[in-house]
Amino acid sequence: MLELRQVSKIIGAETHIDGVSLTLHPGTLNVLLGPTLSGKTTLMRLMAGLEQPTEGTVHVGGEDVTGRAVRKRNVAMVYQQFINYPTLSVYENIASPLRVARVGAAEIDRRVREAADLLKLAPYLERTPLQLSGGQQQRTALARALVKGADLVLLDEPLANLDYKLREELRAELPRIFSQSGAIFVYATTEPSEALLLGGNTATLHQGRLTQFGPTIDVYRDPADLVTARTFSDPPLNTIAAGKTGARLMIGAENMEIRLPGDAASLPDGDYTAAFHPHHLVLKSPGRGALKLSGTVAVTEITGSESFVHVDVHGARWVSLVHGVHAFPLGATIDVYVDPQRFMLFAADGSLARPAQRIAA
Repeated sequence: MLELRQVSKIIGAETHIDGVSLTLHPGTLNVLLGPTLSGKTTLMRLMAGLEQPTEGTVHVGGEDVTGRAVRKRNVAMVYQQFINYPTLSVYENIASPLRVARVGAAEIDRRVREAADLLKLAPYLERTPLQLSGGQQQRTALARALVKGADLVLLDEPLANLDYKLREELRAELPRIFSQSGAIFVYATTEPSEALLLGGNTATLHQGRLTQFGPTIDVYRDPADLVTARTFSDPPLNTIAAGKTGARLMIGAENMEIRLPGDAASLPDGDYTAAFHPHHLVLKSPGRGALKLSGTVAVTEITGSESFVHVDVHGARWVSLVHGVHAFPLGATIDVYVDPQRFMLFAADGSLARPAQRIAA
């Protein structure tokens, strides 16, 4: 078990990590999700012992290892710039940490071939890295990390520099690979979709602070606060200022009135932020009770299978994520719909006051 207890990292006048407490268990996959400069890499380096915290302690198996050098910890790390020895074969690249540790030849062979089978590298063991595709080179770096039998495996955006097809291929394989190891895996990413694909647990980071940690799908569905909800939304979360009085919610600059569902009507009156995910803003009415709004198209992004329609509605810029090709001219007026049950309501302090309701579709 790895525990961070009120860990902070301060460099000069800048706080890179701010009072993070986190407990990770063997055999788990744990995603660090946050934008660039949110503290993901620094937190991983503190876990590994590559850096020492300014405050707080790091514990492994109940033992305080805060001052212990990385070479005295059983840790493996893979970066987005995957590193292999170009003149060595794939076999020798994977075997290299075992040779440094003076493991016996028979044991090296067993562990290298086991890792190669796991990562589908067996046919390429005699090749050099330059004879491999980018995905195969990254698999080699992963195999070298796994073969160590490390208790803690840290993966710092390991797929970021691969093309789309290779990223999708490895994303599909990684949960299988992780499930067959008893190590603690920590995987850093800036992409909410990647966190959801990998599953496991997710820790959301913002400006060096841990905002929430738990099962990935729970953090996505029930964010603790508005910062976490925004961190876990790509395209950006749709938000609008709202004021509640009784069972009525007044939204936007024009104070459009919405009748609140029963569970939300009991909330204290006051100012809120209403928020919902882009795929809940649709171009056709989802049925009875849906809110119809007219907006002006600011830009349309077409990916082929999906379209991102940016719409100015009641003084807010929203994004609708819809299936298929939807080519709207700039400045066109269109109707968009959202079911009020999809609204998350956040209090003035940013805390979640009401989660979105889980309804069909």
